[in-house]
Amino acid sequence: MITLNHVSRVYPAQAETTGDAGNIRALDDVSLQVDPGEWLAVMGPSGSGKSTLVNVIGCLDRPTAGEIWLDGENVARISAQDLNRARAEKVGFIFQQFHLIPYLTALENVMLAQYFHSMTDEQEALDALAHVGLKDRARHLPAQLSGGEQQRVCIARALINDPKIVLADEPTGNLDAINEEIVLRLLRELHHQGRTIVMVTHDPVVARLADRRIELHHGKIAEQEVFAMADEEQFDEVLEELWAVAEHGEIAEIGRMEVHGALPVSIAVEKMAALGLVSSRPHPPEAHNHKPFVNPCHEALKPSGVSTGDGSMIVELTPRGRQRAADIIRRHRLAERLFTDSLALDSESEIEQQACKFEHILSPEATDKICAFLGHPRTCPHGAPIPPGPCCGRNLEGRDAEFATRQVEKTKL
Repeated sequence: MITLNHVSRVYPAQAETTGDAGNIRALDDVSLQVDPGEWLAVMGPSGSGKSTLVNVIGCLDRPTAGEIWLDGENVARISAQDLNRARAEKVGFIFQQFHLIPYLTALENVMLAQYFHSMTDEQEALDALAHVGLKDRARHLPAQLSGGEQQRVCIARALINDPKIVLADEPTGNLDAINEEIVLRLLRELHHQGRTIVMVTHDPVVARLADRRIELHHGKIAEQEVFAMADEEQFDEVLEELWAVAEHGEIAEIGRMEVHGALPVSIAVEKMAALGLVSSRPHPPEAHNHKPFVNPCHEALKPSGVSTGDGSMIVELTPRGRQRAADIIRRHRLAERLFTDSLALDSESEIEQQACKFEHILSPEATDKICAFLGHPRTCPHGAPIPPGPCCGRNLEGRDAEFATRQVEKTKL
């Protein structure tokens, strides 16, 4: 979808301030591939070239050297007229500063984007504003809208021409927490629709919503990170928490779950629901009691804070999620037993840290070998039951069935 080959962008400057023959290299020989439907986060300090990268991808600026391919077309050397066409047809922009025309209403700002693309359609523009929750604010001027509402007008404007590529330059930089969540949910929706997103951000939590992150320094790509593996580890942590909550007959609720990881729990749960690992439903209006419990296998690693009140959503394991959770719990508790019984570790925090590492990396074959070596133990050192595995033998089939039935009933509480 987006390919940059050895792209540089050089701006003239006073030689005595730059020491580089009067030039500033905003981008310096950058090569980058963004796949169709990928969400790329771009980070880096001020002046590192982030906005310049977005501008050349979005056909707002031309590179000094190199090629920029957008959806099969090299836009680096096309005419100004064709550059305008490519920008209108392929790209939607979401800016931190909004860039709305102050004397035009929200509806007219959206229709202006239509005008530059083809022809205006008022109903289509109204539908776009309704999609971002602003149908009742369509006739308001930008000065009559909050920052979050102005940003949502920008999103409606960016999408009105159905672009394949969405470029977002600090889309939540000027927003409070509530409006930031609304805008990020809209961006996640665009991602689920299969659009390609390139987003500049300074916020590492916002960046974690993307599939991949690059970091620019002095116009060069200094670092890259794919988030899928780290997210999978956090998913395991959520599944383990859901299992422990069910073991104690409690209901798992977003806002009351204590899970390590970079993603907010609510976003992790959304991604897990899309993978078929969990389901969620609104919390019932009536309050209920919360019985405190301790997950002994994580007690030494848990934060000291205690959640109070009801959570925002109830989360439940699907059959697929329950099986994956059982596998994680089995690996963790077998590792604890191994470190305690065979390796004679006596530091509770060290045992838990090592077991947390093992639960993410042990293969099924290695897990079965450890289980057999330990004599197929029924419980971890803290007395919590270890889910049986296929290696545990036919003589444990009755125990397996009883264990599985008990876990299913607990997750329905």
